[in-house]
Amino acid sequence: MVGSILKTKVIGVPIPRKEDERLLRGLGRYTSDHIEKEISYGIIVRSPYAHAKIKSINISKALISPGVLAVLSGKDLRADGIKPIPHNAEWSGAPDAEIRLPKGFEVFTPEHFPLALDVVRFVGEPVALVVAETEPQAILAGELVSILYEELSAVVDSRKAMKAGAPIVWNERGNNISLSCEVGDSAATDQAFASAAHVVNFNSWVQRITGSPMEPRAAIGSFDNETCQYTLRSASGRGAVQTRERLAFMLNVPLENCRVVFGDMGGNFGTRNAFFSEAFLMPWASRIVGRTVKWTASRNECFLSDYQGRDLSIESELALDKNGKFLGLRGTNISNLGAYVAYFWPLRKGLSLMQSVYNIPSVHFKGFAVFSNTPPTAVYRSAGRPEAIYAIERLIDIAAAQCGFDRTYLRQINLIKKDSLPFKTAVGVTYDSGDYSEAMEIALEKTDIEGFKARKQESRKHGLCRGWAIANYIEVTSGIPRERAELRVCKDGKIDLVVGTMSSGQGHETSYAQVASDWLGVPIGSIRFVSNDTDRVTVGGGSHSGRSMRLVSIAIGEAISDLIERGKFIVAHLLACDTASINYENGYFIVPNNRRLTLLDVADAAFSLNSLPLEYQGYFEGIGDITNRTGGYPYGAHACEVEVDPETGVVEIVSWSGVDDVGLAINPLILHGQAHGAITQGIGQALWENINYDPEDAQLRSGSFMDYSMPRAVDIPSMETVITENPASSHPYGIRPGGEGGTTPALGLVINAIVHALSDYGVQHIEMPATPERVWRAIHSKTS
Repeated sequence: MVGSILKTKVIGVPIPRKEDERLLRGLGRYTSDHIEKEISYGIIVRSPYAHAKIKSINISKALISPGVLAVLSGKDLRADGIKPIPHNAEWSGAPDAEIRLPKGFEVFTPEHFPLALDVVRFVGEPVALVVAETEPQAILAGELVSILYEELSAVVDSRKAMKAGAPIVWNERGNNISLSCEVGDSAATDQAFASAAHVVNFNSWVQRITGSPMEPRAAIGSFDNETCQYTLRSASGRGAVQTRERLAFMLNVPLENCRVVFGDMGGNFGTRNAFFSEAFLMPWASRIVGRTVKWTASRNECFLSDYQGRDLSIESELALDKNGKFLGLRGTNISNLGAYVAYFWPLRKGLSLMQSVYNIPSVHFKGFAVFSNTPPTAVYRSAGRPEAIYAIERLIDIAAAQCGFDRTYLRQINLIKKDSLPFKTAVGVTYDSGDYSEAMEIALEKTDIEGFKARKQESRKHGLCRGWAIANYIEVTSGIPRERAELRVCKDGKIDLVVGTMSSGQGHETSYAQVASDWLGVPIGSIRFVSNDTDRVTVGGGSHSGRSMRLVSIAIGEAISDLIERGKFIVAHLLACDTASINYENGYFIVPNNRRLTLLDVADAAFSLNSLPLEYQGYFEGIGDITNRTGGYPYGAHACEVEVDPETGVVEIVSWSGVDDVGLAINPLILHGQAHGAITQGIGQALWENINYDPEDAQLRSGSFMDYSMPRAVDIPSMETVITENPASSHPYGIRPGGEGGTTPALGLVINAIVHALSDYGVQHIEMPATPERVWRAIHSKTS
């Protein structure tokens, strides 16, 4: 019904973000900006060991330290009947691949308590909470908590963790394998390889990284003795509603006894989606000490204890016929979970997309999710998809080099054709619609392949090696399937749009308003965005896996339809006419005599007319409450060129062209910004970022920005990003997600370009991150 209401007015317009004026003027309100009277401060005492038994905890000196209000540990959790963090990790489900478990295998997901009970399993795991009147007092008292540990052997590498004799992270399991699974047809794939003219292989490790959002994690908890209500102020990509549900579960109290309020969020990238220990500890401690408790992480704590990303080992093989057509793909993916299971999604999503946008008749992959003595891994931007695209794009370039094919040709002849869509892959994922060849052709055109030889010669004059690459990609996105949008016409003439997602820079306040304004036919300035407070928001799945606009747009459409239908009933009652004779257009209800009533007129009538049925009295609002398990399938192609200095190993990305199909571009300006940020994060992992643990004692070696290198503006080239709009057949309005595309192809793209630049030196591969040292060593190992 929405599409027939009026013609588009603001959808597709690059409107500057409404929230930017507030944020750029320093008027953003983040968790740590919240101050209350008589607030107290919490600090976390963390484990210095990666694996150890907790023999005893002596808090006597800490308790008598000035200003200390409480010192809490795992025994207090037990005494209070606190439940573990409900991560609810799902290892299978639509729209992802059809995942199978070995016969008799049971998935193991151990309990994760906010404070370690008897054993610590990674450096930085919370062991005790100290609450004091000031933060310095809490820090000082934390130094006085005496903990006796019995150190145990630790393991960092998931591949080593799977071997016999490796240290066991969870004794009750007996090994370190949480999940063992497979996708595709093993027999058919083996047959394809047996008949192949060419077989190439690629083994690699996609290193562990961290999100490093500008705003460190923070949590403020309070408890009202009169109402017995807990309040948490924090920020999470899961949204206030999901966070409230987890808090209430752990406290074992009714949902109405918890309130969650989020402010602005200074970055996320997925690693802040899971529930953190501190989000529980502060409200819980508030009840115990009788005061609000505030905690803000130091940057060092973030490196130690934030959920982290990636960390996937890949073994893969690609089979081709004599003409370069792909016949089969097989391999093994090993996902490093860390010490606890926060998510299986990175493994699950990667297994779903190993063949990318290529027509590969037979595919078989094994998957393992493995414990180690490191922090849990979570859903870092485009979880699992960049790893999969990295593998297939590297395989294609390797096949071209080893078998004598042109890289571009190999990709073009194996792309799934437009008229073959919808297309069910060999692992059971059904891609919806699109034109993958078009995206690749545009990327090739934008990168000016014809002029590459001349540019390479120019680089050579300056002693530099130049290379280029292109990578295609697709994603399968899903996330929490339920979302709700409420539209309420208020007395001040504004229309409240209440939604349960959580913006961490995506521009929800603007893009949602564009959708509601466009379809409702009212000025965009009349839409007031309301979110992040469970006193107003009752349903919401947060923001992850490209779900926000994809689901909220459907919910807004239903809310508008509901609002208009309710409005027609009220107008008909008010004017004694038939609802069928009433039209709605651009903010007005129009009756046959051309009398017009505004939305505010109808809202006033809803409050004043006692003769209306009860369900129409009160607020004039429309509700869209939807459950949608259909996946989203954004796709595209990116190309880049690099220059490498063979004397120093320094890599410079000199150009980048990206094509991303979003189905329907609500706000192109925001989408281009998302693409630029996503590309930058992908480049960061390819060239610099690396969470590094000592392989023996699992101590963190990259605990600050002195050791964890991040991309800077000077490192990133000017980008040309192109948005295409082939409507998604999987969505009623044709919308695809648009926030992760640049990250997804970047890993394989950058490494392929570097290897191409160094082909004269015989370099065949460089592991990520491709630091100057690694590049220099790769060059000189071939020339020495």
